[in-house]
Amino acid sequence: MALYECVLIARQDISAAQAEQLGEQFAQIVRDNGGEVSKTEYWGLKTLAYKIKKNRKGHYLLLNVDAPSAAVLEAERNMSINEDVLRYQTIRVEKLEAGPSVMMQSRGERDGRGDRGDRGPRRFDDRGPRPPRRMEQPAAAEGETA
Repeated sequence: MALYECVLIARQDISAAQAEQLGEQFAQIVRDNGGEVSKTEYWGLKTLAYKIKKNRKGHYLLLNVDAPSAAVLEAERNMSINEDVLRYQTIRVEKLEAGPSVMMQSRGERDGRGDRGDRGPRRFDDRGPRPPRRMEQPAAAEGETA
């Protein structure tokens, strides 16, 4: 069986409990088709980058799935039919994260950026060489033409 991460966005007018129930509904579809859902995370109500079906916000859910492709296709088919689901995306991955996803970690726990203070103060000269300034033409003396 293959490993998948599925993120779905549900409409803003449903409650958080209904959004989590929606995630459980899709997890049950995967289980009924011979798969296993190892983790379900509710990321909360977040503002969308652009309107989707007249919605400005959406409830985000993550499902970590270990299932055959037929189970994932059936879950995606049900997501496309369901009116509460605005968007979904399923990606095949090499391994699933055991702990909380990046969205659930606090900023202090994230290791990706490191400490910003290790470079020292930023100076203007750190940006590299400046382009040469444009030289102004000297004013023509009286009586001379260019």
